[in-house]
Amino acid sequence: MSGVTVSPVAAAYSPAQPPLPTPSPFSFSVASTRWSSRPPVQTASILLRFLSLIFSFGSAFALVALPSTNTKLKKHPELLYCFNANILTAIYSAYQIFKNICDYAQTCIFISDTASDYISFIFDQVAGYVLISASSVAVPLIQQMEVGTSLRNASVVSVCFSFASFLVTALAAFLSGYKLCKRIMW
Repeated sequence: MSGVTVSPVAAAYSPAQPPLPTPSPFSFSVASTRWSSRPPVQTASILLRFLSLIFSFGSAFALVALPSTNTKLKKHPELLYCFNANILTAIYSAYQIFKNICDYAQTCIFISDTASDYISFIFDQVAGYVLISASSVAVPLIQQMEVGTSLRNASVVSVCFSFASFLVTALAAFLSGYKLCKRIMW
């Protein structure tokens, strides 16, 4: 050995071997796909809506999963309110996911972007209020229930999921408020 070391990069690009050709601007490139050119705000919005859908549906499902809680749900209007609030939030989140994916893929436009930003901001506020009020109404009822019953356990799980859904909806409301302010200011 002569004691001279050659780096692997220098060996790969020796003068005897020409460098790799630059791709044509007309060829397909992963870096130029539409998915990577989208703003992160739109991706975060879809993710938050999906989490809101999962948590809201989980909260509603926890209340009606057991047969014994299904019949007792009608006796407690607080739990029925929590169930209805989470079902409405899940439906709203599913609509927002569908609308955002269509906007993301640019396949169809339901309503104008300006109207969509206003509507999303308003309904995110309403959904957040309904979720937190439904959770707070159910808590005193849960405290009055006997410990260890299936209805109490299902109610605790439902309220926890409902509060998680509220937190995610609040983040989505901040994001939709940001999009609305950005549209108004610029």
